Amino acid sequence: MGRSVSYPSGAIVAFRTLEIEDEDDWEWEYECLVEEVIETARSTFPSLEPCEGWRGREDRILLRNAFADCGISTYCGLAAIWLAERDDSRYLEADASHPRSGRAQRWLSQVASRFEATFGELRMIGRFSNGEALFERSSVQMSP
Repeated sequence: MGRSVSYPSGAIVAFRTLEIEDEDDWEWEYECLVEEVIETARSTFPSLEPCEGWRGREDRILLRNAFADCGISTYCGLAAIWLAERDDSRYLEADASHPRSGRAQRWLSQVASRFEATFGELRMIGRFSNGEALFERSSVQMSP
């Protein structure tokens, strides 16, 4: 079965490529992208605060607010910058006693188009049956 870049289930996802000419520059290019995502997301969505963590083994959490995690995942030169409802135990315990999920979904729906326009260079248009994804260049780019 084919494979594509990972991202959390139900996430809002913006895709872009990592243009790396020399394989030795991969780590540097990746860290530059991480810094750009953090700076841009914090200025665009001020409620996001730095957070270091992981969802599974492939989805790196960079920022978090009361409702969502913002992170990055990469695979073969493709980066998925994502925003997803939190799923950590602290959030889930708080949600059980004082429901937050509805507010989280509302916030995510309000910021989705701006998030995709801010970070997306590519738009997923489909998947093959083997799991490989198809992309096209986004026609609209917003500045933060």
